[in-house]
Amino acid sequence: MSGTQGGAERRRGRTRWWVLAAVLALPGLAVAGFVAMVVHWAASDDLFGPTGPEPVACADALHFGGAELPDGAEPVGVCEVQGFQDIHYSATFRMPRADVGDWLTRTYPDAPAPETGSCGLSDADLCLEVAHPDGHPAAGAHAVQVSVEYESADTALVRFSAFTM
Repeated sequence: MSGTQGGAERRRGRTRWWVLAAVLALPGLAVAGFVAMVVHWAASDDLFGPTGPEPVACADALHFGGAELPDGAEPVGVCEVQGFQDIHYSATFRMPRADVGDWLTRTYPDAPAPETGSCGLSDADLCLEVAHPDGHPAAGAHAVQVSVEYESADTALVRFSAFTM
């Protein structure tokens, strides 16, 4: 037999290269498409959600840390929330200076006494840190930081921060 099979001569050495090329190109195109989607996703804001702080009601910011805006207090600026995996709420308000101690004691009765010396902030006259490793029972924050700056004999500027870890 001289290379014939059933009356037709079979060509040797000829492959259908286009079939092989198509079969090999499909996985390459799939990988390239996947890489393009990942790059687009990573470059968009959808990857980590909002990138900066967002305005929130001051009552919500304080509630997350288990607090309420004290009587006679006036918010200063915008209260904010920021976060992806960990959440951070912040609020700044002015309140009567004479009411600061009572507000802190009522709000955090089991907390240590507020510090007056080593607050970490140069302008703070009084600070309090409260930790709830498993989250505040009523609100959810793992930690609360309050710093107080006495602006005058009558007013105090309070910076409130509540966050998860």
